[in-house]
Amino acid sequence: MTDKTFPSTTKSATANGAGHTPNGSFPATKGQLYGGAARSGYRPQPKKSRRHRRGCCCRCCLWTTVAFLVLLLLIAAAAAVFYVLYRPHRPTFDVTSLKVSYINITSSSSTVSSKFDLTVSARNPNSKLVYIYSPISVSVLSANGGVDLGDTTIPSFVHGKKNTTVLKTTIASNGQQVDSTAASAVKSGLKSKSGLALKIRLDTKVKVKIGGLKTPRVGIRVTCGGIRATAPAAGKSAATASTADAKCKVDTRIRIWSWTL
Repeated sequence: MTDKTFPSTTKSATANGAGHTPNGSFPATKGQLYGGAARSGYRPQPKKSRRHRRGCCCRCCLWTTVAFLVLLLLIAAAAAVFYVLYRPHRPTFDVTSLKVSYINITSSSSTVSSKFDLTVSARNPNSKLVYIYSPISVSVLSANGGVDLGDTTIPSFVHGKKNTTVLKTTIASNGQQVDSTAASAVKSGLKSKSGLALKIRLDTKVKVKIGGLKTPRVGIRVTCGGIRATAPAAGKSAATASTADAKCKVDTRIRIWSWTL
């Protein structure tokens, strides 16, 4: 019997790179052959942890707070130095005289016509500061209800150091429309024994001159209350209002966006 010799498939497969593996396993897949190289080419960037982000935010907040506190400290120090050097004081105002020529109220149309002669004394108590006033808007109002009885404007002026300036003006209105209820209240006040309670309001802007420096203009409002007035009888001279208890308060009015402080 003749022995036949067959070629070895195992050797040819190994020689041709068919991927023979020991222990009779199947040939390697493409994913197994090339997956390692693909994975080694992509290296994802490490993500920052939440703790790291929180640490950055905390540091930013800390430095912002420190900078704000330092700024406040510098402002306070500058204000303290300014106060020690100049000893600033607000100007003062006093109503020295108010005379009522007439106050006429028409019940049918609820209108008011009036005429007042006002004298206000303005004093600058500072020895190193000069006040520069813009035109001053002056109003006479009823203390109860705030009915506007007359308006005028006082021209601008410079208020020198340790100076007292007397401001005189005439306030009048002619047929000014008011609310009917408010008109009745004014009429009742004029008939009362104590007279009608009035208040004077002055609105203006002022800047301060310190040596050769001038500050920005700041709004101020002066409100004077404690005034009582009666209307004179027809054909008689003007009646003098009682100003013995009049007191004036000065408030700064700083506007920030739409708010007034």
